[in-house]
Amino acid sequence: MTLRHKKLLSVFTPIGIGLLCQTAIAFSPVPPSATPSGIVPNKRAVDYDWMSIKTWDKQHAEDTLIATYDQVDVLFVGDSITAGWDWQIWEKNFAPLKAANFGIGGDNTGNVLWRLQHGAVGNLQPKLIVLLIGVNNIGGLQESPEQAGDGVTRVIQQLQLAWPNSKILLNAVFPFDQDAKSPNRTKVKQLNKIIAKLGNNKTIFFKDYGPLLLEKDGSISPEIMKDFLHPTPKGYEVWANAMTPDINTLLKP
Repeated sequence: MTLRHKKLLSVFTPIGIGLLCQTAIAFSPVPPSATPSGIVPNKRAVDYDWMSIKTWDKQHAEDTLIATYDQVDVLFVGDSITAGWDWQIWEKNFAPLKAANFGIGGDNTGNVLWRLQHGAVGNLQPKLIVLLIGVNNIGGLQESPEQAGDGVTRVIQQLQLAWPNSKILLNAVFPFDQDAKSPNRTKVKQLNKIIAKLGNNKTIFFKDYGPLLLEKDGSISPEIMKDFLHPTPKGYEVWANAMTPDINTLLKP
């Protein structure tokens, strides 16, 4: 049973909401005819073998229900890396904090913008928003670090518009590809330098946990990311161990 299943069972079983299994997801290039910009709100418009448009719509609808009816103190927003939290790790670290997971696999910044403008805000008043987004701008939309940075900036602006009193824990985009010399590694480093400037240590707190997922030579072990993109349970444990103390600190008045 997935984290998304668990959350909906705990909140919506009494009203009979149907549940969906979270599939294993990796980003795929968007066909040129359907290529949007990461700064423009847009819903999923491409069917992939790992997720149909219908499934994306249903997952967004589930999040909208949570936003309407649930009480959430810590809101996770992002793509498949956020969506894929190992349930036991989530239950130990985040469930006691009244957390909700609004991660949907394959999303870029434009998709998140659309979701926030179409129901994902609802009646929520989170104390803290944990954001990790941007890898699919590079890997899926084939955007430059500067373009991806503009997309992340727009998401931050949208979050602040929706929840001006909430703190934001902005995660640096995780490194991906096994080889430390991969061109994508350089792009991620450039993107993180750009979005790091969004942090002000007052309302937006930028944290880079990515180096903790790397080997000493800079490579990525399949024990941490089996596909060199998505964390394994061991990878999620490394992330949780590093991030949970920061979350607890930011939740203090």
